[in-house]
Amino acid sequence: MRLSHLTPLPIVLGPTGSGKSELAIHIALAIGGEIVNCDSLQVYRGFDVGTAKAPEPARLGVPHHLIDLIEPDQLFTAGDYAQQARGVLTEIAARRRTPIVVGGTGFYLRALLEGLSRGPLRNPALRERLELRERKRPLSLYRILSRLDPTAASRIHANDTKKIVRALEVRLLEGRPISELFSQGRDPLTGFRPIKLGLNPPRALLNQRLDARTIRIFEAGLVEEVRVLLSSGVSRDAKPFESLGYKQAIQVLEGRSTFEHALRSTQLETRQYAKRQATWFRKEPDVHWLEGFGDDPHLQAKALAIVADFEF
Repeated sequence: MRLSHLTPLPIVLGPTGSGKSELAIHIALAIGGEIVNCDSLQVYRGFDVGTAKAPEPARLGVPHHLIDLIEPDQLFTAGDYAQQARGVLTEIAARRRTPIVVGGTGFYLRALLEGLSRGPLRNPALRERLELRERKRPLSLYRILSRLDPTAASRIHANDTKKIVRALEVRLLEGRPISELFSQGRDPLTGFRPIKLGLNPPRALLNQRLDARTIRIFEAGLVEEVRVLLSSGVSRDAKPFESLGYKQAIQVLEGRSTFEHALRSTQLETRQYAKRQATWFRKEPDVHWLEGFGDDPHLQAKALAIVADFEF
């Protein structure tokens, strides 16, 4: 397919707190676009404060897709995201609007653009053995994964048991690492021409913003949001409760942490997470890197100039 026949697809990527949403909304307003979320936490309903979802007024009338998509106890994989996102991209393009992908979940973006090998089906017996071992010897599965598939281990948090179990399941059943299997994406996105815009703000300034945002999130009622979710029947073991801020809020509610300690812990882990995101995205090919934050008018002008180089 010739490039002129491809639908332009601006993609705003970068670490948390870098202003991706602000830049994406600015671009959308300028070119008649609609936002397609690429954040693995914002797909969950009810998880609003801790995920820093843009409230309706801040969206300035720009339609947002794949936000508040599923219930907290639903399983939602990168493959599920890719399937749903591709459908949304096609639907937006059919209305002669421009889809704009925005988010910091690198694995979701890779699944969308490159496709993922499905891998072996889930093996309940093997999973049960692995989960039992983890309950008896916490973090033992992560140590095993680090030996068998160090690439996958470097991309998975040591406490993310579900992802670790899946990675080990694939490694043991396939005889090769999940990172190798997934690198053989066999169903790449077609019909679109990605325009990757990467935000790369100064680390010190980003850390300052992250610390301040974490304070705002806690003061805005993160602990109370978790209390309401739990009282509404959401399981304490629900996947989004493993994420930054939410796990610390649960510790406060259970009396295992003070509010101040939870706040400081979330600040530290958020800074570390942003660093990991930046490392991941630096490996992403064909990115137009923009030095600064997405709410900077000068940077926004540069981003629009890049997008304008592509035919609409």
